[in-house]
Amino acid sequence: MKEEEKEKALLVGVNIDYKENFLRLMDELENLVYACDLYVVGREIQNLPEVNKPLYLGKGKAEEIAQKVKALDIDVVVFNNELSPTQLRNLQSILDCAILDRTSLILEIFSKRAKTKEAKLQVEVAKLEYMLPRLVGLHSSLGRQGGGAGVFNKGSGEKKLELDRRRIEDKLTELKSELEELSKDRETQRKQREESEIPLVALVGYTNAGKSSIMNYMIDRFVHDENKKVIEEDMLFATLETSVRKIEIENNRKFLLSDTVGFISELPHDLVKAFRSTLEEIKNADLLIEVVDYSDPHWDEHINVTKETLEKIGASDIPIVYAYNKSELVLDKLPLVDGDEIYLSVKENRGMNELLDLITDKLFSNYKRCKMRIPFSNGSLVSYLNEHANVMNTEYDEQGTILTVECKEAQYNKYREYVVEDLD
Repeated sequence: MKEEEKEKALLVGVNIDYKENFLRLMDELENLVYACDLYVVGREIQNLPEVNKPLYLGKGKAEEIAQKVKALDIDVVVFNNELSPTQLRNLQSILDCAILDRTSLILEIFSKRAKTKEAKLQVEVAKLEYMLPRLVGLHSSLGRQGGGAGVFNKGSGEKKLELDRRRIEDKLTELKSELEELSKDRETQRKQREESEIPLVALVGYTNAGKSSIMNYMIDRFVHDENKKVIEEDMLFATLETSVRKIEIENNRKFLLSDTVGFISELPHDLVKAFRSTLEEIKNADLLIEVVDYSDPHWDEHINVTKETLEKIGASDIPIVYAYNKSELVLDKLPLVDGDEIYLSVKENRGMNELLDLITDKLFSNYKRCKMRIPFSNGSLVSYLNEHANVMNTEYDEQGTILTVECKEAQYNKYREYVVEDLD
């Protein structure tokens, strides 16, 4: 869409007590607005020692913004923090145009990007829970929003602002019930994966760090199926759905690779809650690959946000490899490996072999090499090991099948009675 065709947005930020990361968050807000397909015409910033509870910002500043809205024919004013129901109602009466806060903006982006039934339901639940305490302010803005950008006047299903509290609560109950059924299906899939004994690697990190690029590299290299690739765009929250792909590298070594929704500063609570079943995929991982955009000057803050989010969902104890992507924009010599950290470039295919080495070292370090003699009467075990372990050589004698095998320690212990020689 051309810029002149997009709706015009004015960004408004209040820097409380001169926070150091304020301008970074305003830049991030602008990127979110861009991801929502709006055109930013300017910013209004006010420094305050504390939030003005009735209006979020000062009354004089609000009236100044109202004049600007009228003069520039602004479609929507976007605030950098979540507004309370009272603030939303009071600002609506002064500004007389559509209003989005950081939370509703992110919800709008998620609503546009959701593709699967589960993702759509999760976004719908988060939007209705956000809406519920704000009904009074929203009702007062009905006539003003028209066709403008806004989390409450676009999309499918029960989005009409005339919904009363009871109907919203009934709808929430219905949606949560549907999500519960989908969550049971997801749990069944999880159990099937656990039974397959294939380790799970989850790509995590700040939005737009390059998780999907790494996923697609692995698919190109090991899967060779274009239909298995995931959406890859230079835009915040290009990926919402969790995608899991089986990666088979060599020596019958396999792992599942999961691409997850990106994190962001102040990710709305309702959204984290609604997406919990999806995010909890991360909790079942054997290894996390935290993808970091090393070219971003605030990469260290992004790591902190990811750490906080992992703690929220109970996934902070899983081993992590840090993959510093886009390092070609900062460093001359690549790749660089330092313990569990690797500096690489997916775009230039520099460091991907080394990343794969780190993954295999972490996942398969407890593998045992041995010779097993399997009686001919237990042919099913030979089939099992051929499918689930790395059988390097097969011989036969009068007592059975002799396999030279590399297998998990658990498999070694389970079938120890057949081991005739340790090779480690």
